[in-house]
Amino acid sequence: MPTIKLKKLKLLFGIVIIALFNSCSSGVIIDKSKKVENALWNSTDVIKFTVPIADTTQRYNFYINIRNSSDYQYSNIFLFLKTFYPNGMLSVDTIECILADDKGKWMGKERGKLIDNRILFRKGIRFRLAGNYSFEFEQAMREKELKGIEDFGIRIDKFESEK
Repeated sequence: MPTIKLKKLKLLFGIVIIALFNSCSSGVIIDKSKKVENALWNSTDVIKFTVPIADTTQRYNFYINIRNSSDYQYSNIFLFLKTFYPNGMLSVDTIECILADDKGKWMGKERGKLIDNRILFRKGIRFRLAGNYSFEFEQAMREKELKGIEDFGIRIDKFESEK
């Protein structure tokens, strides 16, 4: 009799663990970063991400993740973004991401010499077409080689309405 209770307890424990893992990450579509070689982002280097979107009724938040070193010389970064849609169409955006305030204090979470920034780019957007979206980012600063950007990434997760 005790082995049946033990088996049921193990099964229940397993279900709870699986439920916890699924609840923590179920809303995230992509959260991926790419290392910038030698923390030197050349103006000709393109950082690409491909994201499969199945649900066109869902609303999403789109974040830009930037990890810079405290040696980064600027309080912002300008980016060019090319978005390739599943139907072959293309759009181009210029984005400014603020990394420090007017007094030079970093906006992101500081960890030693590194600063992690998660910047909300678009809130509550809908992807109108199902399929693969490709996002290509280039640094658009006036320098050919931008020093101090360690990693660059994106995060897209399900939009939760504010209550």
